[in-house]
Amino acid sequence: MEMRTWMRGGLEAVAGGFIAIGLSLTNFPLLVLWLVALALSPVAGLGLIALPFMTLVLRARADLERKLAGRVGVVIARPYAPGPTRAAAGGWRRYQWILTDPATWRDVAWLVPGAIVSIALGIISLAGPLYGIEGITLLPLWLYLGTDWYGYGLFWPINSFSEGLLSLPQGVLILAVGIAAAPWLRWVDARFAKVFLAPTKAAELRLRVAHLTVSRADTVDAQAAELRRIERDLHDGAQARLVSLGMTIGLAEEMLDRDLAHARKLLAEAREASGAALVELRHLVQGIHPPVLAERGLDGAVRALALQLPLPISVDVDLPGRAETPVESAAYFVMAEAMTNVVRHSGARTAAVSIRYEDGRMTMVVLDDGKGGANPKEGTGLRGIARRLAAFDGTMTLSSPPGGPTAVTMELPCVLSSPRISPSSGTG
Repeated sequence: MEMRTWMRGGLEAVAGGFIAIGLSLTNFPLLVLWLVALALSPVAGLGLIALPFMTLVLRARADLERKLAGRVGVVIARPYAPGPTRAAAGGWRRYQWILTDPATWRDVAWLVPGAIVSIALGIISLAGPLYGIEGITLLPLWLYLGTDWYGYGLFWPINSFSEGLLSLPQGVLILAVGIAAAPWLRWVDARFAKVFLAPTKAAELRLRVAHLTVSRADTVDAQAAELRRIERDLHDGAQARLVSLGMTIGLAEEMLDRDLAHARKLLAEAREASGAALVELRHLVQGIHPPVLAERGLDGAVRALALQLPLPISVDVDLPGRAETPVESAAYFVMAEAMTNVVRHSGARTAAVSIRYEDGRMTMVVLDDGKGGANPKEGTGLRGIARRLAAFDGTMTLSSPPGGPTAVTMELPCVLSSPRISPSSGTG
């Protein structure tokens, strides 16, 4: 399996080098067209349309480079400042926004050096494996042609069958080295692109403020929706039962002197109604903050939840302490939502849950062997998880290829307190 993974990663990197060469060749005409659009700016109307359009193409090319970098483990965030919301596509405000955004000029500055580096590294990543394949196939070609029409290696002509045999192990070695080096070359290319295409410190701060603004707005909306749900549940459930309970007790009081048997019957109904109201209130409280979470912490609460679901779910928790109540509650509810999604939508036969804490971050993973193909855009469950995590600067990562498996990875920055003597892990 490791050999297969290594070979697959190397071949993907070789293919990535070929793609990088093709994409990098587009950088040169793109730079020329963008500069022409900039030069046309003094022409009334034309520059105000051409430059925003070419910048849109430029940013699409830069976004593609960021996406390719992410495939080799180099994450490059988009650095662009928010654009004007009411200006037309070719309006002056949009034109001004493009020219005053430093990220635009950094994209332009990346085009030529980024293309040179990508082409050079792409050629190297292709040359090694191709040269190795040449060595492997050299002897059959030499036998077929019957001449020493070219050599292999460093000034190594083939004049005999024995010399031809030596090209085979050399070719295998060079092919292996080329495949092994290709991912590293792609990583170097991505790191170079990050120098130009990643946000600056000021841009990171601006993006951070924008992210916090959106996440806080989502949190306020979510809290308002939760309050409306609680109000609706109280009004339609427990409140209605309590009103009915009061009316029943009142009727029983009136019947005490006239019909004692009827009064006892009404009091029995009142007792049943009070029990039903108490159950509804308990369910409502559990939806706000489950008692098991307060009593047993996230470990015990997740295990209890796994036991309630109609699916074998293994639980492995290693937390050296407890997080603050709001963070712990958020962690519980995102885990509950993710585990419920497994039961409702995945078609899985088994699932696994793990919770770890390291370097100030709690990492929660829900893995299932279902059909895969999960998409946050097609349902509210995963989007709700992302919103709840964002309120605490957390993140969610989804891996769900068609055919499965599906892995939902959730991270929450937090500080744990009250360390336990030993972590708990096992099967729930």
